[in-house]
Amino acid sequence: MTACRYLLPLILGTIEGMTPSPAVSAAGTLAADHPLMDGRTADSPLITAYRGGKPSRRPVWFMRQAGRSLPEYLKVREGIAMLDSCLRPELASEITLQPVRRHDVDAGIFFSDIVIPLKLAGVGVDIVPGVGPVLDKPVRTAADVAALPKLTWEALEPIREAVRLTVAELGKTPLIGFAGAPFTLAAYMVEGKPSRDHLGPRTMMHADPETWNALANWAADASGLFLRAQLEAGASAGQLFDSWAGSLGLADYQRFVAAASSRALDHVRHLGAPLIHFGTGTSELLVAMRDVGVDVVGVDYRLPLDEANRRLGGSVPLQGNIDPALLSAPWDVLEAHVREVIAAGAGAPGHVLNLGHGVPPETDPDVLTRVVKLIHSISPE
Repeated sequence: MTACRYLLPLILGTIEGMTPSPAVSAAGTLAADHPLMDGRTADSPLITAYRGGKPSRRPVWFMRQAGRSLPEYLKVREGIAMLDSCLRPELASEITLQPVRRHDVDAGIFFSDIVIPLKLAGVGVDIVPGVGPVLDKPVRTAADVAALPKLTWEALEPIREAVRLTVAELGKTPLIGFAGAPFTLAAYMVEGKPSRDHLGPRTMMHADPETWNALANWAADASGLFLRAQLEAGASAGQLFDSWAGSLGLADYQRFVAAASSRALDHVRHLGAPLIHFGTGTSELLVAMRDVGVDVVGVDYRLPLDEANRRLGGSVPLQGNIDPALLSAPWDVLEAHVREVIAAGAGAPGHVLNLGHGVPPETDPDVLTRVVKLIHSISPE
């Protein structure tokens, strides 16, 4: 594994009610029958690239590959609310597997939502169509934070079961677990709904830093435990997804956010699975995002990979960064762009192809399949 985890405390978690998982040995490592341990995924193209090795083929997967762009997804989700679909293990597993079957991508990304830890903890939250996550009550005071319920290990059993079902079907294809980064999760909690500028959490950081830190730590522990449940149940890598970190300047990120992101990852470092950090609009934060202690940095579509690699000093494998907007462009334009992304990522210690954000819902699935075939046809150097 690349030696890029700058912070390696063996913290097993701080959430009240958490008990040791049967999937973890006394030494705190993954179980012997975990895909990373029994040989199923350790040498896969994805894990090899994440660890800085030369893969047998160029690995590719897409954020939001399991979802609205697939007609089979729309069919199985018909009449079922988003969060309910995430908490039905057989359904969540089926949705996770759909794009792997269709596109031959090199990983499944676990189908869930970043607010699932809130839901399982007992926080009133729902996904409102056309809006996004909406809380029954925003969290804006010290008393609000103190009143937050505690997520327990037992509450995460639907997540573990969905992962177990998925991994059993994936075979040698790795599953990637994910969790929302603490800033993004806390931003939703403060605003009570999606926001364009995130003034609420940004104001709280400065006006009431003690309350902000308490909320960020709560979010870190919830996300960390959520990610740990996925990794222990069979996921071969984990991604921390910071959708809204791009609204922050570097100084605020380092002062108010980085420690919480590191705390979230502290829950899973001891497991030894590759860890990826991705955010949108975070070109100026890449070094700070790496420094929370990860193996791979995801780059959005705004920054060429060769420049990202320069800023990071060639220290970590990169993931990204095909522009999702080009998925609807003529094929010759899209193909040229994909080849440019591959060339730009060639100087990094490793490169996993992905989009520079998620798959747009209007994307033609056949285009994604064709992109995967193109990437796989280009021999890794």
